[in-house]
Amino acid sequence: MCRVAGVARSSYYALARRPVARRSPTALLTAAREIHRETRGSYGSRRMSQALRQRGHDIGRHCTRSLMREAQLKVTRQRTHRYSKANGEALVAPNLLDRNFEQDRPNQVWAGDITYVSTRQGWSYLAIVMDLHSRRIIGWAFALQADTELVIRAIRQARARRRASHGVMFHSDQGCQYTSAYFVEDLKANGMVQSMSRKGNCWDNAVVERFFRSLKSEWLNPKGYLDHADAERDIEAYIDDFYNCRRIHSATDRMPPMRYEASTF
Repeated sequence: MCRVAGVARSSYYALARRPVARRSPTALLTAAREIHRETRGSYGSRRMSQALRQRGHDIGRHCTRSLMREAQLKVTRQRTHRYSKANGEALVAPNLLDRNFEQDRPNQVWAGDITYVSTRQGWSYLAIVMDLHSRRIIGWAFALQADTELVIRAIRQARARRRASHGVMFHSDQGCQYTSAYFVEDLKANGMVQSMSRKGNCWDNAVVERFFRSLKSEWLNPKGYLDHADAERDIEAYIDDFYNCRRIHSATDRMPPMRYEASTF
């Protein structure tokens, strides 16, 4: 038969001895596809394996990599942008945080920043406030202008949710919104201590920068949004549902921020 088919006998026997690849259980494939869909394809093999184990599947990272290949699940990574620093320094505070991002309890240090989102209406702007203990986003605001009112709205939401602000340190960069007299007086009136990154040094606020990177690479529509309201709805789903409640986070023992807070306090 090999002579008739023009196939070398050694090739035939090599193929015959090759083990048949086993297919993964249907339940495991289904769970992986559900996680991939819920996370918009942002989980690689490491976090996918952690998510599968949380759902009761005993699987390691390397087997997860093979599983994802079998299920044809590709990780999506969107390109990020470089940001320019806002001009107009005014009331600049010292860098009291000094990159001490690990906090042992909530409401010690909050950090914030602003980023922009593309829509067909033009740019929209997102300001956030993060509690560094759990990396939880405790306040955020969305607007068509990146003014001081935007960051005031975000920090007011954080204070309303936490019901505590006296003595809390708030850290940001030296953007004009955070150095304005309006914002500085708002912090003082609520008993908060202000800290700022050094001029042009993004690493001094690296945790917040990392959140924006995750938002843009994991979630935002790379083609932009129909309008401001469409973008705001999608960002709300990311922050209040996915990021705070379900996203696996390496800095919080592979737990979402809200679960981490509940487990420590």
